[in-house]
Amino acid sequence: MARGERIKIDEATLPTGEVLTLTRESGYYMVRADGMPLMSNMAHHSEEHMAVIGCEKIKEKAGARVLVGGLGMGYTARAALDELGPTATVVVAEISPTLVEWNRGPLAELADRPLDDPRCELALGDLVDYVASGPKPFDAILIDTDHGPDSYCAEGNVRLYSRKGLARLRDCLVPGGILVIWSAYQKPEFRGALKRAGFHDDVWRVRSRGEKGGKHTLYIGRKPKPKPKPKA
Repeated sequence: MARGERIKIDEATLPTGEVLTLTRESGYYMVRADGMPLMSNMAHHSEEHMAVIGCEKIKEKAGARVLVGGLGMGYTARAALDELGPTATVVVAEISPTLVEWNRGPLAELADRPLDDPRCELALGDLVDYVASGPKPFDAILIDTDHGPDSYCAEGNVRLYSRKGLARLRDCLVPGGILVIWSAYQKPEFRGALKRAGFHDDVWRVRSRGEKGGKHTLYIGRKPKPKPKPKA
């Protein structure tokens, strides 16, 4: 494929009204929303690194549970599955049936078909609604649904990053569980939002292409464990 050449593979309209387009551009797959780049397989190291951080302490845990918010091209879900053991469950919450279809079709081999892994469960629908439904608690929640905590791919996603939304995410974690939120940029004040929602916060800057490429930001919140009761 010639550099700069763009071939349209498929197109569909989201429930939100946005038009998703899947193309091949200069040899890479690209998903665009209303013509604007949304995701590509050119750079996905930071998305995979979310799973490495989120699953670090639960690799050997029997029955470990991880929620992946946003399927994307499947890289985060695949990385989580690769980190975890045979009894783990990875729930992928995705609002777009089109992205699910593409992940089972033209994009399937990019991340080695994570949706076909028996440990993977698909929750088709809005992530905010899924969290509000009161699912069984997770050991880790990995969110990559937007460009950042104040740049939303869907207008309703603002609810994820509010104090109430973050508190709901905290309530969906087991004590000591971890929340990792992907962002294309730094928003230092967001660490304060995590603290106000009851998290111990941290932030990592991770390159988009391993040792190359620009840096993305991973905001990390850990749900505190209950303090041990004093001995009588």
